[in-house]
Amino acid sequence: MIVAIAEGLERPRCLAASYNGSVNTSLFELFKIGIGPSSSHTVGPMRAALRFVRELEAAGLVTKTAHVTVDLYGSLALTGLGHGTDRAVLLGLMGEAPDAVDPESVDAKIVEVRAQSWMLLGGRAGVAFHEADDLRFWRGQMYPEAGVVSHPNGMRFTALDDAGVKLAEEVFYSIGGGFIVSEAERVAAADGTAKSPRVVPYPFRSAEELLRVAGEHGLTIAELVLANECALLADAKVKIVRPEAEISQGLKPPINGSLMSGLKPGPISETEASRTEASRTEASPQLVEDRVRGSVMMLWRAMEACARRGMEVEGTLPGGLNVRRRAPRMARRLEASGPSATAATSVKQDPLAALDWVTMWAMAVNEENAAGGRVVTAPTNGAAGIIPAIAHYYLRFLCDGLSEAEKEAGLLRYFLTAAAIGILYKENASISGAEVGCQGEVGVACSMAAGGLVAAQNGTNDQVEHAAEIAMEHNLGMTCDPIGGLVQIPCIERNGMGAVKAINASRIAMHETEGHKLSLDQVIKTMYETGMDMQSRYKETSLAGLALNVIEC
Repeated sequence: MIVAIAEGLERPRCLAASYNGSVNTSLFELFKIGIGPSSSHTVGPMRAALRFVRELEAAGLVTKTAHVTVDLYGSLALTGLGHGTDRAVLLGLMGEAPDAVDPESVDAKIVEVRAQSWMLLGGRAGVAFHEADDLRFWRGQMYPEAGVVSHPNGMRFTALDDAGVKLAEEVFYSIGGGFIVSEAERVAAADGTAKSPRVVPYPFRSAEELLRVAGEHGLTIAELVLANECALLADAKVKIVRPEAEISQGLKPPINGSLMSGLKPGPISETEASRTEASRTEASPQLVEDRVRGSVMMLWRAMEACARRGMEVEGTLPGGLNVRRRAPRMARRLEASGPSATAATSVKQDPLAALDWVTMWAMAVNEENAAGGRVVTAPTNGAAGIIPAIAHYYLRFLCDGLSEAEKEAGLLRYFLTAAAIGILYKENASISGAEVGCQGEVGVACSMAAGGLVAAQNGTNDQVEHAAEIAMEHNLGMTCDPIGGLVQIPCIERNGMGAVKAINASRIAMHETEGHKLSLDQVIKTMYETGMDMQSRYKETSLAGLALNVIEC
């Protein structure tokens, strides 16, 4: 909520994510359509700026605002220029949402604001904004309130009238994966006073509880997550942005999946999500399920489109490192080896050909992300290549002889199961590179993909948990040290390596029929504690590691 300083109102204590016996994160919040290059430094700040403007509108302050300032702290200040935080903030203040803005229009919008030192706040009210003075990077201060530990991705928005009187102020934090919380929400979550409005039929707080609840009800993890997502969609009090999928009234796919038809491309943007609230609660349970399944497939289509662009677009990535896009050349070389290279029979020609394809798909997505293109957080932008690369791997190398309906059912199991694993990390640890290093981004994506791949192949729930545990176990301690603050080196190749590791973890788990020593819960706890012990200069600040020891060129 806005702090209406001019009118002397107290800051209210807002609702925030807490765990009161429910699940507070949806699949469609882990997997979000947005733009690159960073979920925490681009998508999050854009959403925070947009939310600030909307709260100004709700308080009747937009037309009274003559001037806006923005202060960035911690990792946002240190690597924000390389991550596009400056551009994201401007876009959000202009009323743009990351899932709806046209990436091709961004440059022109930014150039206009910078040339005129002026913008349309929320697209409707002209305000002064001189970027050099009004967008401030506090590189020597980690948190918005000096000495008060909060989160290293903090930002403060302030609105002033034409006399320079402060009208409103709000502090937000970008906590990873495009998620944001206000200061009031952060405090409420920390002291346990917030309550979740979300109620699902199968809540879980841990991997142990997830396995137990699924076992008690005879469900796979994918079926459990599907039921929870249906409950969230049917609940008019819960507003979640989902990709739009129109499914004809006559389509009644069985629970084990069938080919989705009648899907309409195009996401529901944050500005349009509320328009569907009334109609969705009137739908039959089967239609609600169809809509959830259709929205999952729309996410996959967006991932496919991103990979395809990354495989086709040549050139050099922006930012000054002069990093050449390599995925197009890799794609041409692999495709030139013949049709069999995309099928399971390719192992007769090259036993490791599948890994070349997986690496290429992952790098294609992350090169497109680095260029500021349309991408799906999975669960972050910096790790966005792993989940789609493994989905491609499943379809190309593990589906020989399956029908289209069976392939799609496998994809649905993959994404639903990966989401359950991602929720565990999001709600019990962190998916923020600025908070726990790259183990919270590539490590989490690798864990999600490994467990999801087991589910796609109809592995057991125990094997899913084992694969996810193995994948994270061997990503523990991974630092986040992007050269030049850009999501390029080592991020792009790291996605390829993470995707290959996910395959290996899934294969180890599926060969096991007995119990294992370490649990996923233990590894998640270890990952978070390791991240807390990690020095901040190794957590998305570009002050150490490769960022310090490699000369920018």
